[in-house]
Amino acid sequence: MSQKNQAALELGTQPVGALLWQYALPAMVAMVASSLYNIIDRSVIGQVVGPEAIAGLGITFPFMNLSGAFGAAVGIGASTCISVKLGQRDYETAEHLLGNTVTLNLIVGFSFMLVCLVFLDPILRFFGASDVTLPYAREFMEVILAGNMITHMYFGMNAVLRAAGKPRHAMYATLFTVGCNVVLVIAFVWWFRWGIRGAALATVTSQTLALCWQMWVFSDKKELLHLRKGIYKLKADLVKNIIAIGISPFLMNATSCIIVIFMNNQFVRYGGDMTVGAYSIANSVVMMFFMFVIGVTQGMQPIVGYNYGARKYDRMLRCLWIAIAVGTGILLFGWLLCMLFSWQIARIFTTDPTLLTLSARGIRIDMLVFFVVASQAVITNFFQCIGKVKISIFLSLSRQLFMLLPLAYVLPFYWGLDGVWYSMPTSDFMAFLMTIPFLLWYIRKFKTYDGK
Repeated sequence: MSQKNQAALELGTQPVGALLWQYALPAMVAMVASSLYNIIDRSVIGQVVGPEAIAGLGITFPFMNLSGAFGAAVGIGASTCISVKLGQRDYETAEHLLGNTVTLNLIVGFSFMLVCLVFLDPILRFFGASDVTLPYAREFMEVILAGNMITHMYFGMNAVLRAAGKPRHAMYATLFTVGCNVVLVIAFVWWFRWGIRGAALATVTSQTLALCWQMWVFSDKKELLHLRKGIYKLKADLVKNIIAIGISPFLMNATSCIIVIFMNNQFVRYGGDMTVGAYSIANSVVMMFFMFVIGVTQGMQPIVGYNYGARKYDRMLRCLWIAIAVGTGILLFGWLLCMLFSWQIARIFTTDPTLLTLSARGIRIDMLVFFVVASQAVITNFFQCIGKVKISIFLSLSRQLFMLLPLAYVLPFYWGLDGVWYSMPTSDFMAFLMTIPFLLWYIRKFKTYDGK
């Protein structure tokens, strides 16, 4: 066996638990580090610029989710296709998928940047910006959008690194980005007093430096997948496969965009600008713990994809069960911390008494039953990894679009601002119940395939 194939082939031979730990740990470290950066970013902005800036930053969440949706469609779609092709030992196609990933990221990133910059103010108004929060949101997004191609390429290349059997390289790229981000945001916002624009500039600068290193890694001809001439021209069949699988994470992120827009407007309607800031803080805390689960799903993706392609269904299902157990345990720990220390956690972001009180309560409500979301996220990702696109799409949309959106609209008629807050844990639990029958049905199918 050649050395360059070793990392990919071990996905079908090494113990599943050890493999998941090997792949998920770097992904969890990277995702949690990224989430910690977001917390530090918001903390610095809240402490230096003020509570209105936190509210303005909350308005940008839909933009970030929408940009992430297009990036996920390419990055996750391509990395899943690459994992399956590596499992089938079709290395030539896997390398062309890498080249097509680069081209698609450039096209999508530039197009998104151009359209959004032209219509920036109307979009921010639609997202829920008021006269007070619009200037902060605009300053932040002008810089972020200017670097949108870099952001898309950076996240896309990180996904491909994991698929190519290099989870530690993906972790190193993220850790470098986060470390650089923290230093720059403190320098730009705290020291130079560049405000919220300085935070955005720190993000784009750090991602640019990390992307340079990623491209250097993929330029090594000794690697199983590497950049070379002849792989960048878009091929219809490859693009179709990338989009077919990537449509599920795209819709999940796009749905998050719609939800945040709607929730921002509901919070403004029933509570004012400060409740948007509280929602932004609660969302940051929830995502801090959910990033661990995303790390688990990213770690399982190459393992499940490879073994599905190699028809090793017992290993594939073993990985699924371990991922569900680990993800649920993580969110249970997060739930306990938020129930006991919500005020202390909110205090990290702000000293404003009104925003602090709203945020602490919001954190407790948002995390009320959040531990059930782990299994829902892992199972949804599992169907995506094995190419069951329709099921993955349905489950991706069920939690937010089919349940949270109607609940967040109806409940405030009866309970006002509380109705907006409690719509989130209610939809979490309902989506969890919907996921279980799909999983049990497919488990029976795979056990039949294995002759069990």
